[in-house]
Amino acid sequence: MKKKECITSTADYTLIHKKGKPWGSRLLVMKTLANSMEYSRHGFVVSKRIGNAVVRNRTKRLLREIMKQVEMKPGYDIIFITRVGVSDLGFHELKCTVMRLLSQAGLMTENHEDTGLGVN
Repeated sequence: MKKKECITSTADYTLIHKKGKPWGSRLLVMKTLANSMEYSRHGFVVSKRIGNAVVRNRTKRLLREIMKQVEMKPGYDIIFITRVGVSDLGFHELKCTVMRLLSQAGLMTENHEDTGLGVN
């Protein structure tokens, strides 16, 4: 993941959280907001309710790896907010959940529209 693809500013997180369009599943919420850039940025919110630092960091590492593998349309800011129980998911289930949310939002490129969506 390139540094420019990360959302790091608290102000950006607040703006996306307030004005972004939500998409949700049982264990993950995705909020999206269009930006004026040629690339999409993403960030992750993993609260202490998910588990200790080891569990939270593992969840963020899995989400980062998934976002590296997925091809998205440019020009969006995306934050993923985890819910309790997300740490019980394996990589494949979490990837299917993320891909389903991105597909529902219409943010995936054409060649990834149909991969992995039939699992859940």
